[in-house]
Amino acid sequence: QVQLIESGGRLVQPGGSLGLSCAASGRTFGSYAMGWFRQAPGKEREFVAAISWSNVNTYADSVKGRFTISRDNAKNTVYLQMNSLKPEDTATYYCAVKYGGAAMSTASLYNYWGQGTQVTVSS
Repeated sequence: QVQLIESGGRLVQPGGSLGLSCAASGRTFGSYAMGWFRQAPGKEREFVAAISWSNVNTYADSVKGRFTISRDNAKNTVYLQMNSLKPEDTATYYCAVKYGGAAMSTASLYNYWGQGTQVTVSS
């Protein structure tokens, strides 16, 4: 059974930094793409970042230059480093895994999802 467990979400002040982790279990994900999405209250889930099996990254325009996605295949873990956080980054952050190695921004292409971790950016 595939499981994705996110961690690292918390309250952080505007301009601060935060790192999220997502540990995958149940199979080896080295040849899969992994991504981060987020959903704020009353809004649709939106793409944040994704990383291909070969470490090619893609980002939403709203986070480009501030967020960095990375992965450690030996640990079956994907990370999201978030810098210069803004109140509009407040959301529940979800990690996801998709078959096939290409990093994609479309949520429906992802096969497995975590339960989410809450990030709140507020003073």
